[in-house]
Amino acid sequence: MSKIAPCLWFDGEAEEAANFYVSLLPDSRIDHVQRNVVDSPSGKVGSVLVVAFTLAGQRYLALNGGTRFEFTHAISFAMDCEDQAEVDRLWNALSDGGAIEQCGWLKDRYGVSWQIVPKALHKLLGDPDPAKAQRVMQAMLQMVKLDVAGLQRAYDGRSAA
Repeated sequence: MSKIAPCLWFDGEAEEAANFYVSLLPDSRIDHVQRNVVDSPSGKVGSVLVVAFTLAGQRYLALNGGTRFEFTHAISFAMDCEDQAEVDRLWNALSDGGAIEQCGWLKDRYGVSWQIVPKALHKLLGDPDPAKAQRVMQAMLQMVKLDVAGLQRAYDGRSAA
């Protein structure tokens, strides 16, 4: 297990957010819930202070810090998806109550930024033929949720269906 764990700061939603995230991916679980042992800015005695959780094998912390700080795009979670079905499932779940953005980006209901990316994009953009890679990049820049078939059409030099 990594010695480094990203810590997400919430204002009373740490346990709810952690439970939501672990419900989405295999190899995910709540590892430990630490409750407040004294009244503090993060909550009353017995309320949730920190949730340690594993998300797709990566360790995370969710902290109820007691003050709302907004998440920014400066930190985001990039999610590599096997296929369009996984892109669709994660996109729909994470964007519910959040905000969709361009190029596969969204903010979930807690304000955390995610990049929902089909693995095919890496292969298509990495093609040694610069014309193919450029067509894929241009197509991606026009998308909101990334569409594997649309990216492949651009790669192949075919127009949109």
